[in-house]
Amino acid sequence: MSTLPRKETPKSGTLLHSNPILSRLGKVTERTETNTATYGGIASKTTYFLLMTLGGIVLQLFVMSLLKAQPVWQTIQIYKGFEVAITKPEVIIVGVTVLVGFISELIGIFVRRTVPVTGTIYAVSQGYVISFLVFKALKGYEYLGLEALLLTVAVVAVMSWLYKAGIIKANNKFHTILMSLVLGSIAFGVFSFLGNLIPFTRPYVQAMMQNAWLAIGLDVLGLVIASLFLISDFNVIDTCVQEGYPKDYEWYAAFGLVFTVLWIYLKILDLLVRLTGKNKN
Repeated sequence: MSTLPRKETPKSGTLLHSNPILSRLGKVTERTETNTATYGGIASKTTYFLLMTLGGIVLQLFVMSLLKAQPVWQTIQIYKGFEVAITKPEVIIVGVTVLVGFISELIGIFVRRTVPVTGTIYAVSQGYVISFLVFKALKGYEYLGLEALLLTVAVVAVMSWLYKAGIIKANNKFHTILMSLVLGSIAFGVFSFLGNLIPFTRPYVQAMMQNAWLAIGLDVLGLVIASLFLISDFNVIDTCVQEGYPKDYEWYAAFGLVFTVLWIYLKILDLLVRLTGKNKN
């Protein structure tokens, strides 16, 4: 069996062309004629990581039940219209979970062979944080978590269809648009940050950032960017399979895909919460 000829792929060496995990697959030079990566293998490993995310959700619910007798430490506003009463152990555990998830993600990006372990830790940590947001921070509005899940499935399905049908192609024009959106979003964040440091412009920046419609618009933009990254991810996965990458790269491809899917979920959840909070007020 011989490998297929190399197809044109995006220059994935930049984080602006695909998520920071799958972007590294564009630099792979290893090829094999036997025991190659397959779509089925990537799908099964993606399912595994999603199940580990579900495991993180179950773990958080268990920990929350153990800590329910703890005294409230602080009540903080996480969104306009949403407040959460938290205990010290909860803050510590969530903080450690976020840190561990971030570190495991970084290790997984740069040390590919650790992905079966670091990817699992990352998925569990993300599930824990998602569960904390949905069942603790949004208590009384837990249905938003389910709505976000259904919308995420819909977004992934639609983007997959658009990619397979060739309606959206991950070509140079596509990546130029994606890069423009990402750079525009980064520039807005940088200018807002700098404007908040300058006394003269600080009141205007703060007033602008407190505008509910602007926040919703930024969330929509973030969701669009995340969804477009999904197209780029599909293209990189196609390359992984069609060019005969070794089978162990399936873990890396699945890890990258789950990263984008969870990113989309969080963006949708954030948007739903903001819309609900605006209606509450």
